[in-house]
Amino acid sequence: MFIFRFLGNLVRAVWYGLDTIRRVLHLILLVGIFVFLLAGAVGQTVAVPSSAALVINPTGTLVEQLEGSPLDRAIANLSSQPAPETLLRDVTDSLDRAVDDKRIKAVYLDLDGLSGGGLAKLQAIGSRIDKVRAAGKKVIAFGSGYTRDQYFLAARADQVILHDLGLVYLEGYEYYRTFFRDALENLKIDVNVFRVGEYKSFVEPYIRDDMSAEDRQASQIWLGGLWTDWRQAVATARNLQPDAVQAYADGMATRMEAAGGNAGRAALKAGLVDKLMSRPQVNAYMTGLIGKAADDGSFSAIDFRSYARVTGVEQRLGKVQKHNVAIIVASGQIVDGEAAPGSVGGDTLAAEIRTARLDDSIDAVVLRIDSPGGSMFASEVIYDEIQALKAAGKPVVASMSSVAASGGYFIAMPADEIWASDATITGSIGVGALFPTAQRTLEKLGIHVDGFGTTALAGQLRLDRALGSEARRVLTASVNDAYRIFVSKVADSRNMTYEQADAIARGRVWIGSDALERHLIDKVGGLDDAVASAARLAGLEAGTYGQYYMEPDLPLFQRLAVGVGAAAVRLAGRMGLGSVIDSAITMINGSGSGLARDVMQRAQAELAVLSRFNDPRNMYLHCLCVVD
Repeated sequence: MFIFRFLGNLVRAVWYGLDTIRRVLHLILLVGIFVFLLAGAVGQTVAVPSSAALVINPTGTLVEQLEGSPLDRAIANLSSQPAPETLLRDVTDSLDRAVDDKRIKAVYLDLDGLSGGGLAKLQAIGSRIDKVRAAGKKVIAFGSGYTRDQYFLAARADQVILHDLGLVYLEGYEYYRTFFRDALENLKIDVNVFRVGEYKSFVEPYIRDDMSAEDRQASQIWLGGLWTDWRQAVATARNLQPDAVQAYADGMATRMEAAGGNAGRAALKAGLVDKLMSRPQVNAYMTGLIGKAADDGSFSAIDFRSYARVTGVEQRLGKVQKHNVAIIVASGQIVDGEAAPGSVGGDTLAAEIRTARLDDSIDAVVLRIDSPGGSMFASEVIYDEIQALKAAGKPVVASMSSVAASGGYFIAMPADEIWASDATITGSIGVGALFPTAQRTLEKLGIHVDGFGTTALAGQLRLDRALGSEARRVLTASVNDAYRIFVSKVADSRNMTYEQADAIARGRVWIGSDALERHLIDKVGGLDDAVASAARLAGLEAGTYGQYYMEPDLPLFQRLAVGVGAAAVRLAGRMGLGSVIDSAITMINGSGSGLARDVMQRAQAELAVLSRFNDPRNMYLHCLCVVD
């Protein structure tokens, strides 16, 4: 026995030594590559032209935090496919800086690639467009066509130009979900559900084949509120009546028939656009307004990503602050443990908050939330860390983006103040638990389970056996207690009685304006308002503090590896390897019909939520309130 232990220890020691040598050699190699790439990058910096239009051309979905690492995104960018996400602050920062930048003569909105991102985020960009116009700079929008979210931004422009073969398709908001009860029954899978709150609907796709009356009733209110806010904002921007916008959406087919099938003329007659132009005509128009680019026949321009990057460097070089407000982003589904950007790992976010607490240069924190919730345990871990931050004397302000519901609201509660957009989806104060079992599936396959245990609970939480009665009672009691904890914390943090908090809970979803009336939030405003308020609570005067986004801390080796890897991939892209990546993507995705892909993607998106449920007690604060 001794000799086996000795050999085992020897093998582990040798392996540790070799692994250490491997890591050191990799580090040396990475440093060498980094120096090489840095040298190759010299002279490739982007400059802002002396006279240019700032091009706002977001692609994919607007997000508060990009998913994955810089290396993941660099690899994805090798493809000629548009980026699936656009960081909101890249857009808002570029517009903020353009207001006083004499080099930027106008803003050009190219919104064809934008697929959405939530009304609150669109409002944040819209308010910046208004500031640019107030500074006397023209804002021109041109689109091959406009969908709902694209048009919300385009409507803020001085001129809305539509391609002469384009259309304005204002489909309104929809709230459809995929239900799996029959499919699960066909697979002989039992999903045991426990919930408190008749409006807590996130469990319904697994136990129903249609929407419950309670969910339909509540959702009609908040979805209707979003549409009302959208119509009012667009009508005000275009000097129209909200009823006119509704009439256009409801009667688009009739309007097109009256225009001989020409959607562009129908939109022009309705006052939604100002001109119909081809792309060469728009380019000529912008060239006359801004001037011609030196290298080709297009107008002088810089895209917002390049502009944000260049001006961001300029600002960092020009300002170093001793006092700061840190912005910590909680974006995505809340999961237990560690998580990459795009999800909210309880331990990951707690570590960021802890870092802010221990950093003497940080005087206050703004927690920017864009999350429908998730794991209750992870939410509690984050909640406790915020409490510790406040106990250290540092103010905390919660700033809600498009969605801060259920667990997203839970982590906002301990803040000194809660700010939200009037269109933020919030509330959904309720609890649910899911425990699937597959014993019927196994029995169908001829697989049987038999045995015994030493206690009443033994074997009652096995996936291959029906959920036991004792375990069912335990889970029921746990869910009821979790709901009591949630509502009690709402009552304590919002200065309500338990009965008052319970009356606006029960899983009910509210939009920001309704949440303000019910005292679930303190004020309506954007991220800038929240930052200014956090600074005020910390006793900092305007102009005496900086603000910056905190990112999850990585060890030096990992930061170097990710940075060098991303640089190497970008270099590969400049060498023309993107076509190889495109071919690989085509092979992986196949050539199935668009309809089949769309159906599968929607089903996968719904099931992906379930796949990320990893709460150690199977207890979830989650809301299915993200709209299409």
